[in-house]
Amino acid sequence: MLVKTYAAAVQGVNALVVTIEVNCSQGIKFFLVGLPDNAVKESHERIVSALRFNGFKFPSQQVVVNMAPADIRKEGSAYDLPIAIGILAGGGSISSEKLESYMMMGELSLDGTLQPIKGALPIAIKAREDKFEGLIVPKQNAREAAVVNNLKVYGVENIREVIEFINGDRELEPTEVNTREDFYNSQAKFDLDFEDVKGQESVKRALEVAAAGGHNLIMVGPPGAGKSMMAKRFPSILPPLTLQEALETTKIHSVAGKIAKNTSLLSQRPFRSPHHTISSAALVGGGSFPQPGEISLAHNGVLFLDELPEFNRQVLEVMRQPLEDRKISISRARFAVEYPASVMLIASMNPCPCGYYNHPEKECVCGQGMVQKYLNRISGPLLDRIDIHIEIVPVPFEKISDSRPAEPSEHIRERVINARKIQEERFAETEGVYCNAQMSAKLLNTYALPDEAGMALLKNAMNRLNLSARAYDRILKVSRTIADLEGSEKVLSHHVGEAINYRNLDREGWAG
Repeated sequence: MLVKTYAAAVQGVNALVVTIEVNCSQGIKFFLVGLPDNAVKESHERIVSALRFNGFKFPSQQVVVNMAPADIRKEGSAYDLPIAIGILAGGGSISSEKLESYMMMGELSLDGTLQPIKGALPIAIKAREDKFEGLIVPKQNAREAAVVNNLKVYGVENIREVIEFINGDRELEPTEVNTREDFYNSQAKFDLDFEDVKGQESVKRALEVAAAGGHNLIMVGPPGAGKSMMAKRFPSILPPLTLQEALETTKIHSVAGKIAKNTSLLSQRPFRSPHHTISSAALVGGGSFPQPGEISLAHNGVLFLDELPEFNRQVLEVMRQPLEDRKISISRARFAVEYPASVMLIASMNPCPCGYYNHPEKECVCGQGMVQKYLNRISGPLLDRIDIHIEIVPVPFEKISDSRPAEPSEHIRERVINARKIQEERFAETEGVYCNAQMSAKLLNTYALPDEAGMALLKNAMNRLNLSARAYDRILKVSRTIADLEGSEKVLSHHVGEAINYRNLDREGWAG
């Protein structure tokens, strides 16, 4: 008897339908074909044990399982459930009437319990696209998949529940998620707040400008000055995710298996902080069977690189193109995948190997030229892609001991949201541009050219600091953001002046 069940394979952040054909005929062998990897091939032993534990026999016939399309590699253990159900239906142990209406995925334990899978959200989106009536997944993935409306999502704990449902002996309750209510209720809950940060007003201002325009930023300062502390609070002043952004971000985390159990949509912007020993593939994504890297997991959020010069130079250089293009293409001989990578880069570093160059109290012990050599670990092209460079100095005792709370994140966030609204209206008819940091040269000439005094100031700074053409663009973008925070239609000279002050790490302008 030939039967078909339906599953899905995830490629990039999207899924495609996999048809599992099972043919039971005379003989005693078991064949699994259709380009399965080792984890799929091992499903035979798990399925035999799970069926036996739940009172079902593996058919004593020749069983051929084909996973179509046969030219796409099938990875992972999530195909256990559809293969097991197909084998039972092919052997005549259960009914096959309902099988064409449902997609199913799940890894089986030896006792038939279902283990969670990766990529439940893109699989659910594909199931709805292909007009399946429902999707059967492990209970831990049910809320994640139920984000997709107009699709019945059933969360099950054991293969017996699926068998009884297919036979019509049990009714399963679809998982219901009030997506909007869950999403909006948890958007403004942050554990860390800027009201805990004493002093550092200039750095807070730079972070506010960065958040308002979507700009990349680097903080330079001695150990203990508060670089990491402020970076961790940065997501609390970013504009809230839109539902579309939340869906994009959740899909990436779903594919990578990074979503917590019983979670639906991610409601806050991601904050990723990889260690400086990270490899290129782990940062931008890749591997023999590509997975999203840290820069894609930070999509629509923040990628924080602490102690930037300590990262391998080659790792930092592979970031240059993704920071510019806001996407990553990973090509292999047989296929290519594309991951989104629209991130805000926040980096921090010490000014020199000992950490105390330019310190107001402690003396730097680095030798002649060591400061410049340390800065040279970060290439000029990468530094050019960072819009805002801000120097951070230690907070004096008087401010540390001040018991009054500083300005809370909520107030800063309101100003950031207002500035972003101005940008949304400005770029409403420009596809793919949502904030000032994404402006092209043409848009800069239209919206960000300063007045005569501002242009003269900028020309003087370009000549004195020997800035590149890309740095010129960055200054204009930041100037436009500062003007938006002020509610000014035109970019004035004091906006340009503040933006130029945020380039103090350029080679001739700092530690020169």
